[in-house]
Amino acid sequence: CGGSASGKTTVATRIIEALDVPWVVLLSMDSFYKVLDEGQQALAARSDYNFDHPDAFDFELLVSVLRKLKKGKSVKVPVYDFTTHSRRREWKTVYGANVIVFEGILAFANKELLKLLDMKVFVDTDSDIRLVRRLQRDIMERGRDIVGVIKQYNKFVKPAFEQYIEPTVQVADIVVPRGGENFVALDLIVQHVHSQLEKLLPCCRAALASAHQGQPLPKTLSVLENTPQVRGMHTIIRNKDTTRDEFIFYSKRLMRLLIEHALSFLPLKSVTVETPQGTMYEGKRFHRQRITGVSILRAGETMEQALTAVCKDIRLGKILIQTNHDTGEPELHYLRLPKEISEDYVILMDSTVSTGAAAMMAVRVLLDHDVQEDRIFLLSLLMAEMGVHSVAYAFPRVRIITTAVDKRINEEFHIIPGIGNFGDRYFGTDGPSAWCESDGMDC
Repeated sequence: CGGSASGKTTVATRIIEALDVPWVVLLSMDSFYKVLDEGQQALAARSDYNFDHPDAFDFELLVSVLRKLKKGKSVKVPVYDFTTHSRRREWKTVYGANVIVFEGILAFANKELLKLLDMKVFVDTDSDIRLVRRLQRDIMERGRDIVGVIKQYNKFVKPAFEQYIEPTVQVADIVVPRGGENFVALDLIVQHVHSQLEKLLPCCRAALASAHQGQPLPKTLSVLENTPQVRGMHTIIRNKDTTRDEFIFYSKRLMRLLIEHALSFLPLKSVTVETPQGTMYEGKRFHRQRITGVSILRAGETMEQALTAVCKDIRLGKILIQTNHDTGEPELHYLRLPKEISEDYVILMDSTVSTGAAAMMAVRVLLDHDVQEDRIFLLSLLMAEMGVHSVAYAFPRVRIITTAVDKRINEEFHIIPGIGNFGDRYFGTDGPSAWCESDGMDC
């Protein structure tokens, strides 16, 4: 929190840069200005509308969005246009994160909002500096004239700061003088956030493991029909005494069936073709959008052969995600995606999914590259219910497809009864005992 042009965004950005942890979201209060009616629009055009009063913000929507983000849910956030004083038609999708940095002039002015804030930082900047910054920003970036900016400042901004913003410094945990230039204060904030994350992570994992127990599986999940053939292949690959050659052979057969099953969910259009006998046949054909396969290394790479065998001219990408054994967090180590992937249907592949952490990070990487959520298909030979629920909760439009779902995971986050370490069994390597069910280090 802080006055207008106090440097809140700069402080927030520098905190995010210094944190250097995966999954951080910056949420601005500016996105939650209320929609103005015609009369209010006319006042705003004359610099006679008070944008610094609590009534100017949609706190109900803001609190709802922040609650969902803290639960790991994806949310739609409005995009505000300061030149027209209105919300744009398109809304931005934001996803839950390990750290949410929220900033705004009235961030501490609502009781319900205050309950959601774990750490409150007040950015204290000299009023003359704030006025100069506001003049520069409003004139250069928002197309305002100097007379209107000064008029609005004296009539609304300054009085609102004194009445609604400055008093909230009393609820702040930390006051940062001089904003983004106070590197000592920023270091203290970053250290505190790191210490809180270290305390929270074990609790979060325990909560995650039990949160969805007894809940029905999500509608976005599709499990390959458990035919005698499928169950027979699972019996072979789950058996600890199965030889490596047999393990590879039957895994590949299951992968092929899984890929074929997944392709049935792609959008198809009706077409009519003529047969060699001169008669017409009513059939289906995939729309012209491209399909891209992305494997989570290393075990997900084993599914590429089955994908290329049934999808002609498919493009492939790779993501390497491993768990940091000090923090327990998944980390992105390598990324290679085809160009212009944003309009593709993406088949995301991993051998097994236990907690879903690696899969969720991979989905976030795709979303960061503008792939549409409902065009992502997560494929895995085996999943735990916990991983299915976690992915579906965070990304409700991602299609989840597997050959089997096991009900539980143990204290080491291995799927039970499970399949063992798929990568080690497939490649014939002996992995460290701390490695997890998925070779994508899905822990």
